[in-house]
Amino acid sequence: MSKGNTIPWQQSVRTRLLLIALIPMLFIMPLFGGIVIYNWSMRFDNLLIAKVNSELTIAHQFLAGLKDRAFENVEALGESAAFNDALHAGSLPKLLESERQRYGFDFLYYIDGSGQTITSTDLGAPTHPGHWPVVQNATNGHGGTVIDIFSNEALEELSPALAKRADISLVPTKAALPSTRTRETRGMVVHSAASVSQGQGVLVAGVLLNQNLDFIDTINDLVYPAASLTEGSRGTTTLFLEDVRISTNVRLFENVRALGTRVSVAVRQTVLDDGLTWLDRAFVVNDWYISAYEPITDSFGDRVGMLYVGFLDSPFRAAKARTIWLIVGGFLLLLALMVPLFLRLVRGIFKPLEEMVSTISKVEAGDLSARTGRKDVKNEVSLVSTHLDTLLEKVETSDQRLRGWADELNTRVEERTRDLNDANQRLEATTKQLVVSEKLAAIGEITASVAHEINNPVAVIQGNVDVIRQELSEHADGLKTEFALVNEQVHRINMLVSKLLQFARPEEYASSVDNHSPNDVIYDTLPLVQHLLKKVKIDLKLELETDHVVSINRTELQQVLINLIVNAIHAMPDGGSLKIRTENHKNKDLSGTIITIKDSGCGMPPETLDRVFDPFFTTKRAEGTGLGLSISQKLVTRAGGYIRVESETNVGTCFYVFIPAID
Repeated sequence: MSKGNTIPWQQSVRTRLLLIALIPMLFIMPLFGGIVIYNWSMRFDNLLIAKVNSELTIAHQFLAGLKDRAFENVEALGESAAFNDALHAGSLPKLLESERQRYGFDFLYYIDGSGQTITSTDLGAPTHPGHWPVVQNATNGHGGTVIDIFSNEALEELSPALAKRADISLVPTKAALPSTRTRETRGMVVHSAASVSQGQGVLVAGVLLNQNLDFIDTINDLVYPAASLTEGSRGTTTLFLEDVRISTNVRLFENVRALGTRVSVAVRQTVLDDGLTWLDRAFVVNDWYISAYEPITDSFGDRVGMLYVGFLDSPFRAAKARTIWLIVGGFLLLLALMVPLFLRLVRGIFKPLEEMVSTISKVEAGDLSARTGRKDVKNEVSLVSTHLDTLLEKVETSDQRLRGWADELNTRVEERTRDLNDANQRLEATTKQLVVSEKLAAIGEITASVAHEINNPVAVIQGNVDVIRQELSEHADGLKTEFALVNEQVHRINMLVSKLLQFARPEEYASSVDNHSPNDVIYDTLPLVQHLLKKVKIDLKLELETDHVVSINRTELQQVLINLIVNAIHAMPDGGSLKIRTENHKNKDLSGTIITIKDSGCGMPPETLDRVFDPFFTTKRAEGTGLGLSISQKLVTRAGGYIRVESETNVGTCFYVFIPAID
């Protein structure tokens, strides 16, 4: 290269290529990696907080469900026939004790209209039960379940064992608020009360949560199932009375639960004093946990405790640190491998360029075959461009022709593609319309055919019955009941055909609504199933006590009753007892009649009970369609009522049908 064409080092391609290769690797990538790691670390921490928040929601819902179930059990006991029988027979204490053990209550008692308290046989009576708001609300007809704090004296009145279970020694705890107390003797109770005996009495029950380890372990197993946390971490759940752990699976030592330890000052101030939910790291007994605390409020509106879930923080911190070190180590290893590789690649670029510059210098020295059009030379790339001008002009001309051909080809392809897409969309739309039309036509044809095939024989039957009645003349009076039954069942077949048509065209059909006495409908229904009752030894018991008149189509109500009675008979192939009861009932502010159909049959398992009202679900194989209970539910719901079922395997099934009364 001539002296006049000497390129300064700062403009050299070598220098620029080195900068292009090393600046991203040594400066930009570490900066970007640091930003990514920081953002990932923040997201990791936020994900842990979101996880513990969702786990607190699960624990909260479990506690709310426990309260709801407690009230439902108390309300169901108060509404049961066994309770009314025991109340009038004077055997209520014995019944209360058996039901207390059955439902897992720690105490259960009844307050009659005069204020007298009747308690279960193994428990004492409270001195002033009426001062609790939940009991006062139940006295006014609005029962419920709340969390209440019982003093040691109140627990002692109910049972010395409860007072002893509530007594917990306080353990000095790091980071807790200093206190001179040494024991916690109060009890946190799930307190339920329900209005019973038509509002003439109150049934009260409670479950003590102090040292209720089954309760807290159940929540923990629900919130933290196996393999839900990283290796080395463990999930914990705790119930606090104020700031004292009264039920927990947090360990103080290997096999010693941290009962009596207390929460840290920061958590106590946020949750108990300010009433907020804590979602952050917190020091729990002897280690740091990702924690969630929420306040618990009693029936007086005071914050009396906390519900906590959390998991050990150190395994997640260690996992995050390992991940960060793995990323940093991987980057350093990549840097150690890539920098020499990049230098080698860059050398493969600028070395040929330097050789090309040297060749160009020789051409400038006297080689007439050289071609150049540039005099302002600044770097090797400029020198290469001067020698490639002619070649690039040719390439550009060829490229322009090729691009023109490619653009024309692309245009034609796009046009053909659009045409194909439009045709495909029209074909899909036409196909869908054809399928829908065929389905609707098939349904209409089947419905019309079935209606025709059923209505014709029914018309023949009805006509011949009329002819028989005319032929018998005055002798037909002796068969009046039989003729009435035939006419009624023919009418029922017509109603079934109408419902089949209603399934296809529901907007064209609507059943008329009549006013009936449920007792009369039951009496009229029994002859229709009498032949089934006689096949097996079934003891039928009627307790028809309602005096309400309900507004529902008579045939539809009869259809519901027949379906439930037939199902009960099928559930007792070897005989049993069938009880049909009607009584006045009030569902919230709606008065009506509740019809109870209870059998002593085989019962249903939970998986069957959950699907019993699903359309086309049946356990009768080829004997049933699975539509009976589904249709019955729709008929009752349309009348403004509801159907509810309770069942226990090898014990029996009980259906409750509520229908509003006429004002």
